[in-house]
Amino acid sequence: MTFVINGDFLCRSLTGIERFAYETCIRLDKIIEKNYISILVPQNARWIPDFKNIEIVRSPVNCNIFPLWEHGELSAYVRRNKLTCIDFANVTPIFTHGIVFIHDIYAKLYPQDFTGKKDRILRAYMCFMYKYAIKHAKKIITVSKNSRKEISNTYRIPEESIEVIYNGWEHLENLQEDDSIFEKFPRLKKGNYFFTLGSLQKRKNLKWISEYAGKHPESLFAISGKAISGMVSTELDNLQHLENVVLLGYVSDAEVKSLMKNCRAFVFPSYHEGFGIPPLEALYSGAKIIISAAGSLPELYGKTAAYIDPFNTDVNLEEKLNEPVEDCSGLFQKYSYQKAAEKLKALLEAEDRNS
Repeated sequence: MTFVINGDFLCRSLTGIERFAYETCIRLDKIIEKNYISILVPQNARWIPDFKNIEIVRSPVNCNIFPLWEHGELSAYVRRNKLTCIDFANVTPIFTHGIVFIHDIYAKLYPQDFTGKKDRILRAYMCFMYKYAIKHAKKIITVSKNSRKEISNTYRIPEESIEVIYNGWEHLENLQEDDSIFEKFPRLKKGNYFFTLGSLQKRKNLKWISEYAGKHPESLFAISGKAISGMVSTELDNLQHLENVVLLGYVSDAEVKSLMKNCRAFVFPSYHEGFGIPPLEALYSGAKIIISAAGSLPELYGKTAAYIDPFNTDVNLEEKLNEPVEDCSGLFQKYSYQKAAEKLKALLEAEDRNS
């Protein structure tokens, strides 16, 4: 055994980074040899993948406080067994030299978003992790060229030293949409609402939705997302008082696919993203997308999207719907979990040869 995957993502809901880790590992398992990679799974994992070639190692330790897991149980396991750790979630166990995915450096670039005491502690920890990983990791991987440039410029390391592995969409491929969401929220009718999805962090920019919805009471918005401890948008309270906004909370993947398929457009005003999976999901589901002209989004979605300024709501979404866009089918070839797994496998094999 050469590598061990940090399985802490199996303790969280499958969104964003967790989704990327889970879907990539499923496909990596199918293309690697046995006895090459293991995954250390916390005792309290929500999901136990049915891997054939990746060896599942069940830890007797729960992962309740992620830094304690990372720098305690995981770090000790890596050092005791002389393995290289693969970490998908912007962090790496101290006193080890592993392979680290840094999806973005949001905490470093947007200190103003971290205002409360818990937020500031979280930011300090994440900034420490970025710096430690970049200094000590065997390989840094990120998920877009824009994110690579931000890491390179901020930490003064060559861009060519950072690998880029894109996200994917295949988790929706064989998923049947669940139209029962329209029974749960009868105000929503097929084709009569704009939809937005994402963890309810400040960078997801619910402020834009709140301001636009306030100016356009004729437009109905459906907002789905799970509040994350710390960094939660203060606009959530404002949205709760707008009659043309329906807050859905956390919804299933099947419900999301239905909401995307039947919306007027998927609106994504986030002002900072390493990748941004939801617009890709929306395109695959058949939706038009209206997204922010910020961060990695223009690089990734090119002319397949209509764009908005994430800091200016003086725009008309109905007019944006009429803007010409290019066919998006090529994106599903360029971005996929299968390609992510294949590229990660090649990087691991190269690292193994050079070690």
